[in-house]
Amino acid sequence: MEPIGSKEIITQKRIIRLFQKELKYSYAGDWSDRTNSNVEEDYLRKYLEGTRKYTPAEINGAIAQLRRAADNVAAGLYHANKEVYGLLRYGVNVTSSERYNPGKSISSGTKKYAHLIDWHNPLANDFYIAEEVTVKGNNTKRPDLVIYVNGIALAVIELKRSTV
Repeated sequence: MEPIGSKEIITQKRIIRLFQKELKYSYAGDWSDRTNSNVEEDYLRKYLEGTRKYTPAEINGAIAQLRRAADNVAAGLYHANKEVYGLLRYGVNVTSSERYNPGKSISSGTKKYAHLIDWHNPLANDFYIAEEVTVKGNNTKRPDLVIYVNGIALAVIELKRSTV
């Protein structure tokens, strides 16, 4: 244990080790010098292709819908968060017209959903931790640690020196 007043970077490295060794998270790295997003498409695509085995069209549609919902703050942050929560919790409708006869209408019974997080089997998800994740915008921010599940940022850990 570090003494009171230690630099926060020491605690940050200790927390990263805890997530890696005890919780089996993958270390994504120091992301201070890269373009970051709340949805890391490469990680999400890897999960949906490998674990969930969705088609490329379904994956592209799911990612596009998630991005659209996450970036749609025009109606307010509450509504954007509610929409993203629905997609994460219940899945993204990826019903593809290519799977059906174009002359027939698609009934509600033939909808297919891409599940971005496996809520029934949590250990089937891919967990990542990244440090110093720079988020650019009107006000650039750099949280100390960000937790990603299947490439989707779900938690931020901000550390402060105990003497501040």
